[in-house]
Amino acid sequence: MIAKPTRRGVAALLLLALPFMQAHAQEFTATTDPARAQVTLPEPANPALPSLILIGDSTVRNGRDDGQGKGAEGQWGWGNPIAAYLDTTKINVVNRAVGGLSSRTYRTSGHWDRTRPFIKRGDWVVMQFGHNDASPVNDNSRARGVLRGTGPEKEDITNLLTGKPETVFTYGAYLRGYIAEIRAAGATPVVASPVIRKRWEPDGKTVTRAGGNFAAWAAEVAKQEGVAFIDLNEWGAKRYEALGKDIVATLFPPDPETVHTNWLGAAVNAQLVIAGLLQNKVLPEDVYKQRFAPDGSDDRPVVDARKVKVEAPRDPRLPSIVLIGDSTVRSGGQNGAFGWGERLGAFFDTSKVNIVNNAIGGRSSRTFFTEGRWAAVLEQLKAGDWLLIQFGHNDGARIGDPASKNRGSVPGIGPETVEDTRPDGTKEMVQSFGWYLARYITDAKARGANVVVLSPIPHKDRWKPDQPRDFENYAAWGEQVARAHGAQFVDLTMLVATAYRAAGAETVDGLFSDARTHTNDAGARFNAAQVVEGLKRLPKQNFSALLAKP
Repeated sequence: MIAKPTRRGVAALLLLALPFMQAHAQEFTATTDPARAQVTLPEPANPALPSLILIGDSTVRNGRDDGQGKGAEGQWGWGNPIAAYLDTTKINVVNRAVGGLSSRTYRTSGHWDRTRPFIKRGDWVVMQFGHNDASPVNDNSRARGVLRGTGPEKEDITNLLTGKPETVFTYGAYLRGYIAEIRAAGATPVVASPVIRKRWEPDGKTVTRAGGNFAAWAAEVAKQEGVAFIDLNEWGAKRYEALGKDIVATLFPPDPETVHTNWLGAAVNAQLVIAGLLQNKVLPEDVYKQRFAPDGSDDRPVVDARKVKVEAPRDPRLPSIVLIGDSTVRSGGQNGAFGWGERLGAFFDTSKVNIVNNAIGGRSSRTFFTEGRWAAVLEQLKAGDWLLIQFGHNDGARIGDPASKNRGSVPGIGPETVEDTRPDGTKEMVQSFGWYLARYITDAKARGANVVVLSPIPHKDRWKPDQPRDFENYAAWGEQVARAHGAQFVDLTMLVATAYRAAGAETVDGLFSDARTHTNDAGARFNAAQVVEGLKRLPKQNFSALLAKP
């Protein structure tokens, strides 16, 4: 249930890395030059499992993989957060990348020789080089550059750094060498182009693609060798353009940094890698804990609403609190995830009120309506009931993009519509987020029910005081529609964010079942408590009289 990556739903996301050392700024020694240092790298946690092994530079693994002790604002590579999206009880994620290296020096430094013994039949190896390959071929600081292109060209040099003779090959030749050795070990190679830099064209809207053609050469080698290719350069550029310049700035440490992402930016890149693995059908389906399309939307199959039974009130004689929403309200324990609506009943006296959770995972305000789920729920509403509405996580999906599963609603609360094409070729006029909310409110009030609109629960990475508030637009739209149509509003986003701040980061980390969106059982209970607090504050509703006694 990751929404389209916009200012409203930016992801984005998870974890770790360190900066390239500047050759002109310091003298390199065996302890500071990664080509000569004996860096401690992780090994497969469970040798009996298959492994996803990563090789590359600091945009994959930075330094000690600890953010330089600066937390989320330090420099991180995507090779750390990617583990949170995979089931590590079924697959090892082994990040053997080393900051400062190129496709050439990863081999000549001996790091490849130290990594190769861990590669076994049935493993997968993702390689991502290029950021350092454009450096000088021969100098007395790094001597890490390669010959440009993918051909057979080579150059014999006396390495000014090591004093030894060396034959330098093209970028493509080094990639082909890794591919051949990975295949010889019975493993599957995957080539990724370098991650995109934070560089904008003069219009401020277009991202500058990779220079030097390393992205194109990576694609060329992958095609020639018949291996999976993940275009992190182009996908990253498109995603940054969708996010916008201001949001992209939050994915990096302060300027002048343009290459190394912070914790959030690393998660964005990790999501793109997951999208590439999925698109190329590289890993078994059951190892993914969370799935993404290249635009950042959730790529998990959406369950057929017709197969999910509409929940009925336990005692029709009692008033009901009826919930509609997405998987943050009801996840059903899938991959350890539970929504707050599944734990709300523990706070109420069920001899006085029914709790009826008819939320369904993967839904937006639009699809809950168009798939007929709302019509079925509406039939059960009666005078004196309460309807609680929480949508927004999936509404930001891109209209017209098949990866978005026809979930996106038009931004805002107005009468604007956008035509979308369904998988069967039929056309749908998509309404605004506010239009769908207004329809739920007016339909429910016509049956005599009370209505409360709640803004979405915040993401795991968007609750701290120094971060932009999550779901700002959806909260504003929800409040406007509620007031205009006689409903009440609870800013659940900020209620939960405030409670997270009081609890602290360590506690909050333990409340989620995945990288950023879905809560576990403890998180569902925690958020349900905030929902109750919000309901208690509403005027003229007297929810307190329905609560269970402590």
